[in-house]
Amino acid sequence: MSKDPSEWHPETVLIQGGLSRSHHMETAEAIYMTSGYVYDSAEDAEHAFKADGARYVYSRYANPTVTTLQERLRLIEGAEACVATASGMSAVYNALIPLVKAGDRIVASRALFGSCTYIIGEIMPRFGVEFEFVDGTDLEQWEAALSRGAQAVFLETPSNPTLEIIDLPKVCELAHAAGATVVVDNVFATPGNQKPLELGADVVIYSATKHIDGQGRCMGGAILGTQEYCKEKVTPFIRHTGPSLSPFNAWVLQKGLETLPLRVERQSATAFALARKFEDHKALSRVLYPHLDSHPQVELAKAQMKLGGTMLTLELNGGKEAAFKLLNGLKVATISNNLGDSKTLATHPATTTHQRLTDDERVAMGITDGMLRVSVGLENVDDLINDFERALSVL
Repeated sequence: MSKDPSEWHPETVLIQGGLSRSHHMETAEAIYMTSGYVYDSAEDAEHAFKADGARYVYSRYANPTVTTLQERLRLIEGAEACVATASGMSAVYNALIPLVKAGDRIVASRALFGSCTYIIGEIMPRFGVEFEFVDGTDLEQWEAALSRGAQAVFLETPSNPTLEIIDLPKVCELAHAAGATVVVDNVFATPGNQKPLELGADVVIYSATKHIDGQGRCMGGAILGTQEYCKEKVTPFIRHTGPSLSPFNAWVLQKGLETLPLRVERQSATAFALARKFEDHKALSRVLYPHLDSHPQVELAKAQMKLGGTMLTLELNGGKEAAFKLLNGLKVATISNNLGDSKTLATHPATTTHQRLTDDERVAMGITDGMLRVSVGLENVDDLINDFERALSVL
């Protein structure tokens, strides 16, 4: 078998990619749980710092365990480089901040995770960065916003929690014509389910806390793009501001990558089964799932995403009261604002992940009081169907 990862299938890359064994020749990747490194002489230390990256000098800068994770993610994403971060939100911030300065503009889709909206709409303006939110599914709004120029475009597709699908090739074309770098949050789709770089994006980010870990154990993030962008723009910010990933967390995330395709395929199949089962339930006004025929952008979703994903959104007729009653009636699924876990997790976005938004902002994003976001896990599909069926029956 070839030792060239470019000749391997994705499942092999996620297990073998970037593997660098120590002299002990261990089976599992080693955890280099160290903050610093030693030198044979003062001259050796001087050379190490002058070489700037040729060897490890401090784990805030780089660490062997983190390097393995970065290389594995780089290979599976098809990127030139990867920078790991301490969390998904640190990945969002550190992906955007090197791209803009006072007087520059960010154009972003309106349907974003609450903390992403906060970074773009509240933090960036403090530094003189202008922003504009658009309906991500409306190409005319993108065209109008980008006609005034922009340095960065930020979006997530599918969106959180309404599962809107954005036409990546067309938005990237408009953004590049305006001189903007396109940053895509690919966390809902996962690395194996959608390839934003192949669709025209410049930068891909992940909250590795989600599907990459996949078992609710630790936090982490990743930024992927060109060698020049990652090393010359992002890395200096990471080094000097400190959102570096723990070596232990990097090791846990490596272990998560080994089973990522198996988990996401199973979770996506179960999510699709749940969506089809409850699509016409009388207690629900809508069931949103990207590959469901009733999804308003199903054809675009199928063109961009290999599978429909692990997330589905339920909208109940009875508003917040009905949504809470359903959540409280679940016995197998768990109430939690996390996602991508092996356990099925459900949350009420209006009062949790997006509670900081005003009523008008939530309406503009399509988030209603009756909406529930469900992250489908690895439980038996029949047990989950029975769980939701029983909870819905009391409404």
